[in-house]
Amino acid sequence: MPVIPVNTPSASYDVTIGSNLLSTLHPRLRKLNRDKPFRPFVITSPEIWALWSKPFLASFKESPTILFLPSGESHKRMSSVESLAQQLATSGADRDSLLLAFGGGVLGDMTGFLAAIYMRGIRYVQIPTTLLAQVDSSIGGKTGVNLLAGKNLIGSFHHPQAVLADTDVLATLPAAQLRAGLQESIKAGIIYDAKLFRYMEQNADAILSGDPAALTRVVAASVRVKADVVSKDEKESGLRMILNFGHTIGHAIEAATNYKQLLHGEAVAWGSIAALNVAAARKTITQKDADRITQLILRYGPLPKFKATAEKLVALTSRDKKNRSGIRSFVLPTAIGETEIVRNVTEPELLAATESMLTLMRQHTAAPRISKKQMR
Repeated sequence: MPVIPVNTPSASYDVTIGSNLLSTLHPRLRKLNRDKPFRPFVITSPEIWALWSKPFLASFKESPTILFLPSGESHKRMSSVESLAQQLATSGADRDSLLLAFGGGVLGDMTGFLAAIYMRGIRYVQIPTTLLAQVDSSIGGKTGVNLLAGKNLIGSFHHPQAVLADTDVLATLPAAQLRAGLQESIKAGIIYDAKLFRYMEQNADAILSGDPAALTRVVAASVRVKADVVSKDEKESGLRMILNFGHTIGHAIEAATNYKQLLHGEAVAWGSIAALNVAAARKTITQKDADRITQLILRYGPLPKFKATAEKLVALTSRDKKNRSGIRSFVLPTAIGETEIVRNVTEPELLAATESMLTLMRQHTAAPRISKKQMR
């Protein structure tokens, strides 16, 4: 069972990856809080709780307090955080309370933010239920919510006590959710780990079929990338920015489609292709490597189509939180497993790269439309 440490100046914790973690949850929480009292509060979605409440509660003698949050990016708002905070207060939560984020990336981000601000900061544990959350969003202490103006514009750094990634829960993921999470693993390979990239090339069939051993290997390798980067750059002052590869245009796609048409990993996949187009045009990466990366991204599709113009998407990048003094910060690959951060990508360059991505999208076989239930 892989246990991967995350060590930053402000916090150290482990990411544990394996099967059957839910049924041993309470003893693990006791071990984390040996000398501290804790009262657990579970924040989850109705869909996740319906599937996994029985193994989740198996090790608890007394049931924790359960708070529900509707699924979906549209609920990632300050109003939802306020509602949850009020429920905590009404239920008697205090500074000894422990929040358990039991859900996907949206729920994990919001629970972490709630833990950061409730009574000026309480403990929480990430128990991610989607592949994307297991390999990316549950690690590193980034928490937050969206504004109408843009994604994750309100938030804070607040690390969990631990991340418990039970790979058993991946068995109930819709196919679209699995593919979306795998796009974040492809990203990890592109920016930092050529060995992971090659493994995902050579074992695509096993990974996409949900083979437990193959998925565990991908999850562990992806977590190691995130843990290493975060440990070296906790507050995104330099190296950590490479984790945003594909996210500048990806976030713009999400905003342009009102966060309703694509899963996060799907939007990042299209955004990654746009970033590759910039890199290829600048010749910071060979066309051969750019084509190889694009082929792997599409291999883990099919990706949904969407309606947006290049002009609209580029305009939306001006709201990206990575911008500094009005200048876009862009992550570009220089080879498979290597990247650079540039701050001089011009609007014409970005328009051309985005238009090329949209042209490819129109030629691409679209994925089936996903339901709101699948977007949990």
